[in-house]
Amino acid sequence: MSTTTWFDAYDWNAVQQDIQAVTPQQVERALGNTRRTLGDFKALISPAAQAYLEPMAQLSHQLTQKRFGKTIQLYAPLYLSNECQNICTYCAFSLDNKIVRKTLTDAEIGREVNALKQLGYEHVLLVTGEANQTVGVPYLRNAIRLLQPHFAHISMEVQPLDQPEYEELIAEGLNTVLVYQETYHRETYKNHHPKGKKSNFAYRLDTPDRLGRAGVHKMGLGALLGLEDWRTDSFFTAAHLHYLERKYWQTKYSISFPRLRPIDLLQDDTITSKSFERCMSDRDLVQLICAYRLFNEEVELSLSTRETPRFRDHVLKLGVTSLSAGSKTNPGGYAVEPQSLEQFTISDERSPAEMVDVIRRQGYQPVWKDWDKTLAAL
Repeated sequence: MSTTTWFDAYDWNAVQQDIQAVTPQQVERALGNTRRTLGDFKALISPAAQAYLEPMAQLSHQLTQKRFGKTIQLYAPLYLSNECQNICTYCAFSLDNKIVRKTLTDAEIGREVNALKQLGYEHVLLVTGEANQTVGVPYLRNAIRLLQPHFAHISMEVQPLDQPEYEELIAEGLNTVLVYQETYHRETYKNHHPKGKKSNFAYRLDTPDRLGRAGVHKMGLGALLGLEDWRTDSFFTAAHLHYLERKYWQTKYSISFPRLRPIDLLQDDTITSKSFERCMSDRDLVQLICAYRLFNEEVELSLSTRETPRFRDHVLKLGVTSLSAGSKTNPGGYAVEPQSLEQFTISDERSPAEMVDVIRRQGYQPVWKDWDKTLAAL
């Protein structure tokens, strides 16, 4: 049974029109409020709010420092497989992209673990394509068992699962699950996911509810910025977060900001690059990061190596609480098969050590372990 009554309460076109119609007075009122509503969030992501970016940034910095201190959590994605049964128009792992498919063996996972530990990581994000027969629950359960002795925090970004399957993996040591809706616009979602289990919009939309019922410690939300109007998609993400926090109040939450990046396509032994034109600007993304922080002081905000070094350095103090560094987005990218095609093009190729230096130069402290364990030790 669907649990997405929160979603049915909003009309995409009406929300989009509301955001475009926001006045400067509404933005100023939102900035002046201490407990901000979803209506305030609409104001803060509106075109009218672009003129208020400086006060938004200052307030976002203050709120983040008050809640999280001067700390930035570091994590690394560990790609276990690029096998996928879906066709997605924006992903290099798509079934119709004729790349060499790879799923790591136990020994190869061990080599990746050794490489990540040498880099200093204690927080790892497991990533696969969506292929239930190859990288289903038995494979994931085994991977978590292999990784659990080596890492303080294990996150996962794989195909949506049923509630009992999440419960099984949580019992093995899974801490966090990231599941991005990609876009909350039904028709656009359908156009970009024409084949595979991922084409089921409602099942994906209900995934956070299954996670909440399973008792996951933390879940991550987000939209793939560039598939649709970023402002409207971001409002639906905020509304989703608002609903989940009230229903599953014991769970922690994070928001990510994946902007569409170029991908490599392999056809007839020829590699071509595919780019996307609808992506938001850097200024837009700064506005969105600040708007989320002003809307929710508790939510963790994560920024990946999709973004350029210059951009990541400049927004580090504006509300972000976690960063990836030295990321590889192909299975075995750290030690096993560093030359295979990646899921998307990385922008920030600096090593974790270089990123640590950047964080420290800005007066912040890099954190290698989970927030809870770190703060408990203070």
